[in-house]
Order: sequence, then structure tokens, then C-alpha cells
Amino acid sequence: MIIALWILNGLLALAFIMAGSMKAARPKTSLVAAGMGWADDFADPTVKLIGIAEVVGGIGLILPLLTGIAPILTPIAATALAVVMIGAIAVHIRRRENATPSIVLAALSIASAVLGFVVVL
Repeated sequence: MIIALWILNGLLALAFIMAGSMKAARPKTSLVAAGMGWADDFADPTVKLIGIAEVVGGIGLILPLLTGIAPILTPIAATALAVVMIGAIAVHIRRRENATPSIVLAALSIASAVLGFVVVL
């Protein structure tokens, strides 16, 4: 089960760190121009905060498990990322946009949390 957790968390971490870095580094106008219309509904600091939360969550999926220091933080990070993705789903549905990527990431984050709690506890 630990191998499945590592594979899942590795893929999730990659996705969240890349997406979060883009949101944290690029200006809101650039994100909107790139097709992320949802960013127009939020203040620039809020978009940056969402990006930072995704980067920290992505790191939290890997680092505690890798170091063995407080590995319980890994499934907690997955749970927090699932909450972020549930918020993203709500925003996309409200804007009548495609919510499929957010739904997939939420489901994978929930799977990671469940698997992480089983492995760690």
C-alpha cells in the first residue's frame, strides 16, 4: 500500500506544485488571458494565496513521508487539498465552466488521504 501512496502522492504533488506555482508567480491578468477566467472573480492576493496553498499542500504530500518526521501530515495535506478542490469545483460550477479537472484532483486527494491514514496509522 505504501507504494500506491507514493505513486499517487508523487503525481498529485507534481500537479499541485506546478499549478500552484503558476498561480503564485503570474499576475492575475495573465492567468485570465491564459483561460483561467475564474481568477477574474477574485482579488489578486486571493489568487496568490490559492497558489501558495497548492504548493505547500503538494510539498506536504511528499516531505513528511519522505523524512519520516510527522508522517501524519501527509494525509492531512491531502485532506486540505481536497477541500481546496471542492472549493474549485463550486467556483467552476457557479461560473458554468468545466469542473472535471477539479473533480478528478479532489477524488485523487481524497483517495490519497484515505490511503495515507491507513498507511500512517
